[in-house]
Amino acid sequence: MNGSGEMRFTPGRGFADMAALVGSDLGVSNWIEVDQTMIDLFAECTGDRQWIHIDVDRARRESPFGAPVAHGYLTLSLIPVMAYEIGAAPEGVAASINYGLDKVRFLTPVKVGSRVRLHSHLISFERKAPGQYLMKQRQTIDIEGGDRPALIAETLSMLVAG
Repeated sequence: MNGSGEMRFTPGRGFADMAALVGSDLGVSNWIEVDQTMIDLFAECTGDRQWIHIDVDRARRESPFGAPVAHGYLTLSLIPVMAYEIGAAPEGVAASINYGLDKVRFLTPVKVGSRVRLHSHLISFERKAPGQYLMKQRQTIDIEGGDRPALIAETLSMLVAG
């Protein structure tokens, strides 16, 4: 996403080009730091105030991770902003609508202060109706310096042509 909150596109990539990209990597985002403020705000918004997320002292003492960890759904919720940054959608998209998930696996907790980034891979791209296309991507969120990803998700987006 750029500073105005608009979706980015890959210049010269249109809807007709997407089928040829199935099976290809679409890009990697920049790193985002998951700090305690982000975790606390997510906890407040969702009502999920488990101590392992928000009680810094207790998490350092009692958590098997030695620090607070981000909610799995917080990590999952970072996918759209990082995907917009990658610019995987073709030119001419008027709207990208979250169509759901086929699969999500939370593999490694994200400790407070960690940096994460998104690696996007195109699984499929299908025309569903005039001006509507279903894009399925494998989204992998990596943790900087980690051996395993934080999560892997198969996301579905309905793209509406403008």
